[in-house]
Amino acid sequence: MSGQMRLATPLSSETTTADEDLLLVAIHEERESFAQTQQVSPRIVDLMKRAGVYRMLVAKQFGGDEASPAQFLKLIERISIADGSVGWVASFGVSAMYLASLPIATLETIYAEGPDVIFAGGLFPPQPARHAPGGLEISGRWKFGSGCTGADLIGVGITLADGKASPLPRMAVMPSGQVRIERNWDVIGLQGTGSHDLIVDKVVVPEGWTFIRGGSSSLDSPLYRYPSMAFAAQVLAVVGLGVARAALDEISHMAGGRKSITGAPVLADRAYVQTEVAKAEAALRSARAFFYEVTEDAYADLVAGDALSTDKIALLRLASTHIARVGADVARMAYTLSGTTGIYAAHPLARYAQDAMVVVQHAFLSEGTWQNAGRVLLGLESAPGFP
Repeated sequence: MSGQMRLATPLSSETTTADEDLLLVAIHEERESFAQTQQVSPRIVDLMKRAGVYRMLVAKQFGGDEASPAQFLKLIERISIADGSVGWVASFGVSAMYLASLPIATLETIYAEGPDVIFAGGLFPPQPARHAPGGLEISGRWKFGSGCTGADLIGVGITLADGKASPLPRMAVMPSGQVRIERNWDVIGLQGTGSHDLIVDKVVVPEGWTFIRGGSSSLDSPLYRYPSMAFAAQVLAVVGLGVARAALDEISHMAGGRKSITGAPVLADRAYVQTEVAKAEAALRSARAFFYEVTEDAYADLVAGDALSTDKIALLRLASTHIARVGADVARMAYTLSGTTGIYAAHPLARYAQDAMVVVQHAFLSEGTWQNAGRVLLGLESAPGFP
């Protein structure tokens, strides 16, 4: 079993900060414990703050970096190479984009003590909220609260019985101390994400602390005109990209190692291994190039003051589903090549394969994305909520 930290091939030319290096080293020291505790440790959460994960997409007026989408995605990719669960939790730094739909006065309160605010949430199933003195009274249970154990704020999906139906979900935001976390995250992959159930009992949330997820932003700059729902799919897909990179590096490292107990040649000397590794490298790099090409092209349009076409937004969604699928295929290939070595629960390749398979199960990366993107590219009317 390999516990060594190795640089991923496509990222070797990219520079990292000292704080990011500290984070990556700490992840490798602790990653075996994440599945057992069903969460990322408080130390890792603190190091993610120091590395800029949570301020990266916060507006400069609130002390944030207001970085480009590609910069954030590459950071999540690097973290995901170290560990998929940490990458998944870090990806919700994208929530700064959702929160930007809150009123400016609310944002000023949220970031009053600095931009490193951690938000987690559960959208589904949306629960009815009723008007009460001071705002909306909310009760219910929500699933998939990834990163909730380290959050400062938590959002939950709500519906307004006396309001107009919206094609996009509404979320109510509250301090994490007002939410009970039921620790029931028992899954085969991304086990350390802490995606537990969230329970709220008669909490009153001011209406100024609610927003439409995917709605218009209160901030006006290129970053906040970037399509937030497409970005939400991208930050999850890039976790699969990082995991696949780690899996491919792991099998390449193993291939020149110990001989088979059957007396067969080492993996690196077998023709089928050489072929599969080459195919996987080409597929992963090609999908990665497409992914970042459409990301940077879309953001360049926004910086130039242009509106994004439906076609370009559809390409963002398409590239996300594609990279997640390729990532899962590559991780599975690496696991298969490992033979019996990789079947042990504690082996990195077992974890990579399981993590990558869970990524593609997310609704934002579902099979329906292919059809929806195809409709747009063929000039047909897009499906509701897409792209």
